[in-house]
Amino acid sequence: MTTKRDYYEILEISKSASVEEIKKAYRKQALKYHPDKNPDDAVAEEKFKEAAEAYEVLSDQTKRQRYDQFGHAGLGANHGFGGFSGGMSIDEIFRHFGDIFGGGGFEDPFSSFFGGGRRRSGKTVHKGSNLRVKVKLTLEEVAIGVEKKIKVNKYISCSTCRGTGARGGDAYQTCSTCNGRGQVTRVTSTFLGQMQSTSTCPQCGGEGQVITDKCHDCAGNGVVKEEEVIAIKIPAGVAEGMQLSMSGKGNAGARGGLSGDLYIQIEEIRHAHFEREGNHLLYDHFLTFSDAVLGTTIEIPTIEGKAKVKVEAGTQSGKTLRLRNKGLPSVNGYEGKGDLLVTLHIWTPKNLTKEEKSLLEKLGRSPNFQPDPDSRDRSFFSRVKDYFE
Repeated sequence: MTTKRDYYEILEISKSASVEEIKKAYRKQALKYHPDKNPDDAVAEEKFKEAAEAYEVLSDQTKRQRYDQFGHAGLGANHGFGGFSGGMSIDEIFRHFGDIFGGGGFEDPFSSFFGGGRRRSGKTVHKGSNLRVKVKLTLEEVAIGVEKKIKVNKYISCSTCRGTGARGGDAYQTCSTCNGRGQVTRVTSTFLGQMQSTSTCPQCGGEGQVITDKCHDCAGNGVVKEEEVIAIKIPAGVAEGMQLSMSGKGNAGARGGLSGDLYIQIEEIRHAHFEREGNHLLYDHFLTFSDAVLGTTIEIPTIEGKAKVKVEAGTQSGKTLRLRNKGLPSVNGYEGKGDLLVTLHIWTPKNLTKEEKSLLEKLGRSPNFQPDPDSRDRSFFSRVKDYFE
């Protein structure tokens, strides 16, 4: 699998770049690698798409925050421009981001730079709405990553009319009001002179075509609501509240429009034994008084199974043992795995026999069973030292 390049590196900007700087950097890269300027150059075309993907993420505040915090993994296991269908075509990129070049929506904004190029009609392209779902994960699933299949009620392209909204190939005609451009231009006279304005065609709603015979299954909308099973690959190390995204897996756009995105919010199921602190796992283990005094070997549960740990003689209650790399992996893979921190507690029995009480009273009078006045301070600093080592 090819490793994705850093989006800031692609656009040649710093991580503190403003929205305007991001837009300017994308415009620069898009012009540099535009297919019309680099005909039959597969490398340039790939860089053109790569720049569009970088801009798509960094220009969106929510996606940018997830990317800054978790890297590519925070955007979804298979995130890419155009989602899971293999990426957007060049024409779709023009349609999606052409407005940042101020081209007016009538043609490919690059055509004025390169003399011709891909013409764009200016027709309205409907984009489907985004969808949000919640996925619950156990810590075991978080530790290794998992694929979840979920059922989603969503709008999909109508199979009867193939998303066109029309019953047949000749069931629509060019809008007579805008002549298929999707926009109308009006000239009005003012005291400053004549002023020209452009707006969406009121007859066809900006589509450039009028359906004369609507599809019965979708009522001319080009989409129908159905239940779809979507496979979501969730990377290891995700955390409660993290949001992943799948481009193009939301509701389908009306009459062949772009699909929205699917956002997946992570929820963690509370574990029976462990508490989570970042990538570290916390576990409390209770020792008998005799085991703490004499020392012993204990068995500790881990996410991967069990581990045996030696407890030194004279261990104080509250001591923390660190089992390195027994925690959870970082979601971006850069920081390795966290640790399992085991805090030891002395179990104090409540119900004692007369003989047991007598024995403890005798032990309590022994000098070896008298608390060290400095033990509290030493115990505290020992726990701090154990935690950070």
